[in-house]
Amino acid sequence: MSGLDAAAFQEATGVSRETLDRLIAYEALLRKWQPKINLVGPSTLPEAWKRHFLDSAQLHPLLPEGTRVLVDLGSGAGFPGLVLAILGVPQVHLIESDVRKCAFLREVARVCEAPVTVHTKRIETVTGIAADVVTARALAPLADLFAWAHPFIGARGKCLFLKGAALDDELTAVTQYWTMEPERFDSRTDSSGTILRVSNLERA
Repeated sequence: MSGLDAAAFQEATGVSRETLDRLIAYEALLRKWQPKINLVGPSTLPEAWKRHFLDSAQLHPLLPEGTRVLVDLGSGAGFPGLVLAILGVPQVHLIESDVRKCAFLREVARVCEAPVTVHTKRIETVTGIAADVVTARALAPLADLFAWAHPFIGARGKCLFLKGAALDDELTAVTQYWTMEPERFDSRTDSSGTILRVSNLERA
């Protein structure tokens, strides 16, 4: 799937032309802002459709049916939360402490007419949101992610985390502190990556 472009992304995901046009506008803004703000790893920019857009979009089919409110932790350049908003999640909260990255997120949301609220705060200071799903990508170990996610979802919601090769060690490390029902899905964009979906997350 190397060298993925917008047309190949559409073929891989089945998104509508209107949705693709919004994502094309997003990708153009990413390229425009990247020289001024380090939004993504510079080496990943030539493969943005695979490394960032498809990487994010692959979570969409794994969302529980009827998902309405999603919280994205450490949103950075908006992956995966802003992509999932453009793909149709009705209410997405992007939490990012970097002021400049938040300015980028708001501009993409404006141009792409995405239903997002951007919170320029540290994750642990955001309160009062009851989410169906919490997402995060390449942010922190599971011990931290679970502690941050639990106030938003309690035991009723789900987590969807894009994780790397250290997943097994991270799961082992959290089992004495948390009980959960974990499911794993192979990443479509990274042979060493795994999507972890967690249900019934509760403190042990």
